[in-house]
Amino acid sequence: MKFIKTEIPDVYIIEPSVFGDNRGYFLECFNLQKFEENICEIKFVQDNESKSSKGVLRGLHFQKPPYNQAKLVRCVEGRVIDVAVDIRKGSPTYGKHVSVELTGENKKQLFVPRGFAHGFSVLSETAVFAYKVDNTYAPDYDFGIRWNDKDLNIDWGLDENEVKLSKKDKELIFLSELDSPFNY
Repeated sequence: MKFIKTEIPDVYIIEPSVFGDNRGYFLECFNLQKFEENICEIKFVQDNESKSSKGVLRGLHFQKPPYNQAKLVRCVEGRVIDVAVDIRKGSPTYGKHVSVELTGENKKQLFVPRGFAHGFSVLSETAVFAYKVDNTYAPDYDFGIRWNDKDLNIDWGLDENEVKLSKKDKELIFLSELDSPFNY
């Protein structure tokens, strides 16, 4: 298992070792001891999974304290562009993002720490997306920033007319309007 630092400290790409033959494959997608030795102490409390069709864009989401969450995300099947945006006040990388292609084939994962907005876009016909979180879902603390914020300049791998959003995601604010609840 490789833990790869990104341009933004605390955000990591994780590449598991995959053992395969003509019967299929085996991989270890999470190991607490290795995770804590390479990234940070964590206590994941919930696993989530979603299935989405091509063009679906979910995000950019986060939960406000005290229900803020760190996430370990992966694409089990299909292909997505996954994005983490630093929204920690005072951070030297505030407003910057990490983007990585996660696929059922490459088996990569992204660790998104607390203080980041997160989202993904589906590039394949369908995608199954799984993630671990270190705090429970609290709808009253759920928030986000707009996916197409020009200040963020994120390449989602889709034409704008292909993007399928939820009603909630269409109404999110821009980063310039955010009074971030997170400090660096």
